[in-house]
Amino acid sequence: MPKFIYEAKKGPQELIKGSIEAETSDAAISQLSEMGYFPFSVKKEEEIGNSKLKGIPLLRLGPQRVKARDLSIFARQLSDLLESGLTLFKALDVIHKQVENKRLKEVIRDIHSCLKDGQTLSEALSKHPDVFSSLYVSMVKSGEIGGMLEKVLTRLSDFAEKEEELRAKIRAALAYPLLMSLVGLMAIFVLLTFVIPRLVTMFEDMGQTLPLPTRMLVQTSHLLTDYWWLIGAIVLLIFFVVKRVKRTKEGKLTLDRFKLRMPIIGTLIKKAEISRFGITLGTLLNNGIPMLQSLKVVSETMENEVLRQEVEKVYKEVSEGERLGRSLANSSDFPAFVTNMVIVGEEGGLLERALFKVADAYNREVDRTIKVMTSLLEPTMILIMGGAVAFIVISMLLPIFQINLAVH
Repeated sequence: MPKFIYEAKKGPQELIKGSIEAETSDAAISQLSEMGYFPFSVKKEEEIGNSKLKGIPLLRLGPQRVKARDLSIFARQLSDLLESGLTLFKALDVIHKQVENKRLKEVIRDIHSCLKDGQTLSEALSKHPDVFSSLYVSMVKSGEIGGMLEKVLTRLSDFAEKEEELRAKIRAALAYPLLMSLVGLMAIFVLLTFVIPRLVTMFEDMGQTLPLPTRMLVQTSHLLTDYWWLIGAIVLLIFFVVKRVKRTKEGKLTLDRFKLRMPIIGTLIKKAEISRFGITLGTLLNNGIPMLQSLKVVSETMENEVLRQEVEKVYKEVSEGERLGRSLANSSDFPAFVTNMVIVGEEGGLLERALFKVADAYNREVDRTIKVMTSLLEPTMILIMGGAVAFIVISMLLPIFQINLAVH
């Protein structure tokens, strides 16, 4: 039977190491759990021996990313197991055995260890900010305080599914135009770098004077064939500069402001962010989280830096005694419909419902904008790529026409 080397926790501070015989690593983990240990490293003995003999560490490409869909499934499963009567410890054990994502598997194991040490679920989740957002942690904390953790987890799952659905719609809308652009650019590149140089050689041998469009095309072809490395270097430099700029607060603010000013794309981004603002704030308030704490969490979930700073201004004004609706009205980035709905909701004591209605309305607007964008992008890309290919073909046919005219 294979032997496994393990490292485990025996108590809050006591770490132990040893070996155990089992058929598989999962069986070894189960045995250790039954012994009252919490394993965080279980490796086959021969695998450890082989890595020592090699004398070099195994190549790792970094931790596996936990996707929104993984978190949605995790929240849904945890909610269902808790509602069925299982304890939080047992529910996490069950999910740990079923999860396929290795990174999430490690996180669940650590959460279980933290719970064993006496911490709450929200405290354990907050130790993994790269996986669980502040929104996730705040909602779980409100569920623990209010004694409705199962319902909160279900809402979190619904929220994550809606977020993923919105991203999927945007990706689907851009997939076809991007594919068309890629194919068109590849066709143009092949024509300019392989086809045109051979035709140009033929024309030069004939002593033919090339027309202006053909000369322009030939110069472009020479530029690509002779300086392709320089063009590639410039493109890479621009890519890394933009990526570096995005890491700074001022750079991201400038880029995000430019995005909001783009036709159609800017409208889509703003509507999607307002929808996220409404559903997030409404969900937090509906779970009993105070207004200021909710606004703080919402500002951290906003992806566009311009709108995030606007929410921070709203947070500051509300903390100074201003009402939410009036504070939103002072911002030029929140439309009148949003501010009016919030003001009416505050007056009627139905703020959460008003925010959900705002989110639903702007979610529908996002759907319409995506449809408009798709219907405009496809013919636009066809016209641009078709026009470029047509220019290349006509430019290469012009010298042939001149030769025919000269002969006749």
